Parts: sequence; structure tokens; C-alpha cells
Amino acid sequence: MIIIRLKEAIRTYEERTGTPMTYAELAKRTGLSRATVEALGSRSSYNTTLSSVDKLCRALGCELSDLLRYEPTDE
Repeated sequence: MIIIRLKEAIRTYEERTGTPMTYAELAKRTGLSRATVEALGSRSSYNTTLSSVDKLCRALGCELSDLLRYEPTDE
């Protein structure tokens, strides 16, 4: 399973830049809807697109590995 670590990526961004980042601001910077950003932040297994992941990485100045984590499952 791939886990989305949006809250952690936002926290790292804030620590690195000293600038607060809200879901509303992130939605504005990425062009994603606020509902999508909120879903990504609250549901770690939310099924999103690579385009959305790319936009989030660009806005947060992070690597893919900062935003996503792979956890093996028994399936």
C-alpha cells in the first residue's frame, strides 16, 4: 500500500521555510480543489493521480519520497 504523508510534508515545508501552509493555500498553489487537498491530508490511502502528486511536490519543494511511503501488505 502506498501511504500519502501530506501532513508530514507540509510540516517539513513549514520548518524549512518558516512559512505556514494551510490546505487552502496549498490548494491555491497547486490548482487542486481544497476538498482534494483535505482528503489527501486526512486519508492516507486516498487514491490520487500522479499529476496531483507532482503538483504537491512542486508546491512543497519536496521529493516524491517525502510525500509517499510504501508499506507492504499481505494481499
